[in-house]
Amino acid sequence: MEKIIHFDKVKIKINDKKNLSNINLTVDEKDFIYLIGKTGSGKSSILRTIYADMPINNGEARVLEYNLTTIKRKEIPFLRRKIGVIFQDFKLLPDRSVVKNLEFVLKATEWKNKKKIEERIDNVLEKVKMNDYSNRYPHELSGGEKQRVSIARALLNNPKLVLADEPTGNLDPATSMEIMNILNSINLNGTSIIMATHDYELISKNPKKTIRIEDDRLFELSKKT
Repeated sequence: MEKIIHFDKVKIKINDKKNLSNINLTVDEKDFIYLIGKTGSGKSSILRTIYADMPINNGEARVLEYNLTTIKRKEIPFLRRKIGVIFQDFKLLPDRSVVKNLEFVLKATEWKNKKKIEERIDNVLEKVKMNDYSNRYPHELSGGEKQRVSIARALLNNPKLVLADEPTGNLDPATSMEIMNILNSINLNGTSIIMATHDYELISKNPKKTIRIEDDRLFELSKKT
């Protein structure tokens, strides 16, 4: 089974006063892992190191085939094409329709064939049941609909890994379950997922391997049942 992430004795500097130290994390192909911890504990920082948005200070850190301690700036875009990221606040471009938001990402990652771009956008929107909303703008969508588009965007380049940073944080419980069902479907199709969350009710209804950040380290609490 392919190792998607391997962190060994990694140190992450969050700010001048806080470090995460001796971080050990292994994510295998098809894993679904919850990352939990208090606000400010470093959940988002760990996700940011995985897609090379924050430096690794010490230790061994590999994501897919990339060594994060030696990765060159020109290699980072290629790493990020293999990782989908879902944000709590969606980060959609407000002046573009759903389809134009997705088209922007594909063109930025060097998709050039217009027909293939259209087909890929149709495909990811179908996965999140948003085809009928393709010409709407973000302000015309509910929070759950925006998050579905955010998930579709994360899937555009067929990532092996999806990082979800509090994806249900701004959503009501029923909508959160809908988003969770989509993420479960993505995982069942073979994509590894790490989900940072405070939503303990969601975790209790969808038990999976759970890792807590506490005292600046990672502790595994449970395995998927």
